[in-house]
Amino acid sequence: MAQLIIAEKPSVAGKIANAIGRAQKKNRAGVAYYEVETPEGKAYVASAVGHVYSLQEIHNKKWNLEYPVFDIQWVPIYDVEKGASYTKGYIESIKELAKGVDSFVNACDYDVEGSVIGYNVLVNACGVDPEKDDVKRMHFSTVTAPDLAHAYKNTEPFDYGQTEAGITRHVLDWYYGINLSRALISALRSSHARGMLSIGRVQGPSLKLIVDKERDIRAFVPTPFWVISALAHKDRDFDLIHTKEKFQKEEEVKAAFDKVKDQKTGKVKSVERKKYKQPPPNPFDLTSLQIEAHRHHRIPPKQTLEIGQKLYEGSYISYPRTSSQQLPPAIGYKKILDKLSQQDEYKEGAAQLLNKASLRPNNGKKTDSAHPAIYPTGEVPKGIQDRERKVYDLIVRRFLATFGEWAVRESMKAIVDINTEPFKAEGKRTVEKNWHNLYGKYAKFDEIILPDLKEGEEVTIKRTQLDKKMTQPPKRYTEASIISELEKRNLGTKATRANIIDTLYRRNYILGKSLEATDLGIKTVETLESHSPEILDEELTRTFEEEMEEVKTGKKTGEEIETKNRHVLLKVLEKFKREEKEIGEELRGALFKAQEEKAESDALGKCPVCKDGLLVIRRNPKTKKRFLGCSNYPKCTETQPLPQRGTVKPAKKDCPTCGYPMANVWSKGKKTPWVICTNINCPSKKK
Repeated sequence: MAQLIIAEKPSVAGKIANAIGRAQKKNRAGVAYYEVETPEGKAYVASAVGHVYSLQEIHNKKWNLEYPVFDIQWVPIYDVEKGASYTKGYIESIKELAKGVDSFVNACDYDVEGSVIGYNVLVNACGVDPEKDDVKRMHFSTVTAPDLAHAYKNTEPFDYGQTEAGITRHVLDWYYGINLSRALISALRSSHARGMLSIGRVQGPSLKLIVDKERDIRAFVPTPFWVISALAHKDRDFDLIHTKEKFQKEEEVKAAFDKVKDQKTGKVKSVERKKYKQPPPNPFDLTSLQIEAHRHHRIPPKQTLEIGQKLYEGSYISYPRTSSQQLPPAIGYKKILDKLSQQDEYKEGAAQLLNKASLRPNNGKKTDSAHPAIYPTGEVPKGIQDRERKVYDLIVRRFLATFGEWAVRESMKAIVDINTEPFKAEGKRTVEKNWHNLYGKYAKFDEIILPDLKEGEEVTIKRTQLDKKMTQPPKRYTEASIISELEKRNLGTKATRANIIDTLYRRNYILGKSLEATDLGIKTVETLESHSPEILDEELTRTFEEEMEEVKTGKKTGEEIETKNRHVLLKVLEKFKREEKEIGEELRGALFKAQEEKAESDALGKCPVCKDGLLVIRRNPKTKKRFLGCSNYPKCTETQPLPQRGTVKPAKKDCPTCGYPMANVWSKGKKTPWVICTNINCPSKKK
């Protein structure tokens, strides 16, 4: 008999097969698998393609809006999602391979999701009972050959706690997401409105945070204040500001300014210098990587995670979905630095660290029992794109910097008296760069160099200035800062927070790079606050995360948590049903407005035929092919064909030949769009 090893992705399956023995690639119905001769005997390595099973209502009906519903089952994902038919071949291949084996290994990513993926394949495709059959778990943090070989040689017992926590999370997310979203849509239908709204266990509190910020901004009333500044000189120009900084009373600031406005000199009253040590940064966990990638490269957090996953699957970095800020010695610091020293960009920094007597990273406090902090493996990346290269460079330089010597910075503060009015100058500079050199361009700090001021000396005042300013409203969240805030509040998980924000965008609850709550987002929160505040309650979600940890460690069972949450949901949904029509009426206006705004923003331009409607992208309900149609249909029946591949966006200009709107069409992998006239009969096309 033989052993069946389940990998999470096809690319990783090949790496596992080649790491554990002599592998031969085979094919079954268009799906690759591997037959491997290992020292222990024959093994097959087969792959899932992420989640190949999904939850579905047992008595599933199309367009079912009935709620509450708790009778669900795991089914192949191609039964649930359009476009997932490609997973069928992987499931069928695994089923066939499972018939000839007597032991199994879950070699999916070692986290909650990987445990769920492997468990569902083993139970539903292989017919395995992990409690009775011979099932083991591979635990690795990189997909390099040595780490995979070590993980296979040292397989662990099946991870019941992590698997049960993952299954429980999926079940409860389905309970909350489906039931609450159905309740919202049903409420809209009761008021004769149609549209897609959703809310969920984490989505609700996340949206409320953004809406609360928007309320603060809209309610903000600016108030005036005054600032007195001066430009001074001693060897070089330097800035001064009155020590009061913000004057709230106009008469007070005018009196102070009258005393200094014609003065040509000032006297240094005091000078204070302080040197302080600046520690190297902590190693990256996923959240801090997403924040830094957004800060330096403007890469959205969701995309950073996708890039991290790709770099991991390429063997270039360790597992990215980690909460740890610690690098254990077991990863082999010197081995990684030796490899990095072979890459020209990192040769100097790696060599500098290899010359140190000892290597000790500046580990942070956050830990993760499954994986260390993110680190480069030292393998040379091949064929990676621009943004992937940027994220990789950031990870490598952060890794190097964590081993650096503390930098030395100096702060300087001087008080300058101008006709008895006190002004201050503040400077900061780096005295010894140390780890800054290793972090390179990512070590960005203010360098404000003041002249060598001495107590009692005079300085020249070249200019004094009085400015009236207005207080500013709070800043909106960015994608990076909201993810950081969710982590602080223990809402969601490191792997799901970016997807939650993406969902809020898709539901038209938020818009813009700085997250602005739309009227629909605000109205949804207001309605839920009035009728079902529990849905927005942070404490409910925070408690859930704590309970998941208790399931993982065996202190509670998944069934206990599911039963408790069903009772909570039943109470919420019963009240929701009683007030359904009122809720629908409250949401209808905001939804209509949002739909109109979206139609206008997605429109390619004005309809040249009726002159009144907008040309918008529609799909044929039978063929699913997209075309351009007038928003005034059926009054105006103007239509035009569109390319069926690529992303179509407005070019925001009309064709100079026929006057029809132009469109930008982005083909996959192309940075610049193909610009087309949307009129198939445009004379320019005949030329």
